[in-house]
Amino acid sequence: MKKLLLGIIALLVFVGCGQSYEETKRLTRQQRLKLWREDSAAFKVAVMPTLDCLPVFVAKERQMFDTAVDIRLKRFNAQIDIDTALIRGRAEAAITDLVRAEKMMKEGTPLRYIAATNAYWLMISQRQLRITNFKHLDDKMLAMTRYSVTDLLGDMAVDSAKLASERVFRIQINDVNIRLKMLENNEMDAMLLTEPQASQALLKKHYVMLDTRKLDMQMGALVCRTKNMDDKARQHQMEVFMKGYKQACDSINHFGVAHYKQILKKYYKLNDQAIQALPDSLKFTYQATRQKDIDCAKRWLDKKK
Repeated sequence: MKKLLLGIIALLVFVGCGQSYEETKRLTRQQRLKLWREDSAAFKVAVMPTLDCLPVFVAKERQMFDTAVDIRLKRFNAQIDIDTALIRGRAEAAITDLVRAEKMMKEGTPLRYIAATNAYWLMISQRQLRITNFKHLDDKMLAMTRYSVTDLLGDMAVDSAKLASERVFRIQINDVNIRLKMLENNEMDAMLLTEPQASQALLKKHYVMLDTRKLDMQMGALVCRTKNMDDKARQHQMEVFMKGYKQACDSINHFGVAHYKQILKKYYKLNDQAIQALPDSLKFTYQATRQKDIDCAKRWLDKKK
């Protein structure tokens, strides 16, 4: 009788546990579905730890977006991941550059330019190598991202120095922070960087070979997908996002970048010295993207066919 009783108890426990496990699985599926629906309905913006994304971070942290609208940040360290988010519909908007945006559109992802950003790029060489002009790039490694403005600028440097293209080794380093570390560790001869990585490199006395601010190039862009954006709910989300974005730009321009020290530390992992090194003249814009810059990206992409 004892054995029979123990067997019945064990069976009841087993059945009870089985029901509990199945119930847990069902609840987990329901929770995942709920989270997926919420994420799908939210307005998602793909961003990177580059300074052209600062207005988005400021607007989010300082609650400049209407809290009744669910605006979420999708954070990445590489442009290729931002591309993937846009192409697969995992983000409605993103900070990118015109070359990458035009390439995505050519390959079938319809995008719309919302505004130009203040992004600029520096070509910086390893200070120990004394690479001071483009001719010195012969037989050297240049870190960049393929099919981006950094790729375009690399070609521009090679062409202006009349170097054979194969003599400059373009190394694709997509993660912007890893790219900077490779310069600091003397693992790369030269590279193209935007802020704040550029200012961090200059703190180490590396040499500036090119600055797009001197070339009248405005290649940064805020873009959004056009698919499903005619939906009234999406249009309202975009309006709320842009209102907060513009407010953040105006606030940064008024108070200065260093005013948002805590946000810079949180999203960019910058220390006080790196924050202090950022240019005082940085201004953030939400003006329309210039056609001349779009045409520049298109011409370069046509040549790369």
